[in-house]
Amino acid sequence: MPPPPVHPASRKHGRKHRRSIDPRHARVAGVFGLGAVSGVLIASSLLTNGHGAPTVAPPAALGQPDQPEPGSTAPLPEIPGTGVLRPGDSGHGVYELQVRLLQIPQIYDRGAINGRYDTKVRQAVARFQQRYGIHGDEVGVYGDNTRQALMLRTK
Repeated sequence: MPPPPVHPASRKHGRKHRRSIDPRHARVAGVFGLGAVSGVLIASSLLTNGHGAPTVAPPAALGQPDQPEPGSTAPLPEIPGTGVLRPGDSGHGVYELQVRLLQIPQIYDRGAINGRYDTKVRQAVARFQQRYGIHGDEVGVYGDNTRQALMLRTK
């Protein structure tokens, strides 16, 4: 196979040819860079739970069992929106709660997924707590005990 052709300018001067940047390409790169920064800022603002504390989503590869295995003591993966959620809260943690509540029949049927902890969410959490005998959290408040029980029953 013959060697690749050498550009005449690089043979003449014995150096590599320097590529110049077209101003149009620089503008396009700047726009894409600005878009990426804007996306990060928007994502960051959406991932707060209304108290200024960022939430952390679990890796997508980790699955949640439908029902807890008897005697299982395996730790739960990082839980989105950790911390207590109550009426008046908003953000990604409440959004995640609403998505999970919809997975349990007759708990939050036709409930909104809007990231706001309103009266309907509080009532759904209270129904979930009552149906599954969850104690240790205030009624209608999504605390650690309620969170663990819901995480074990949903995906």
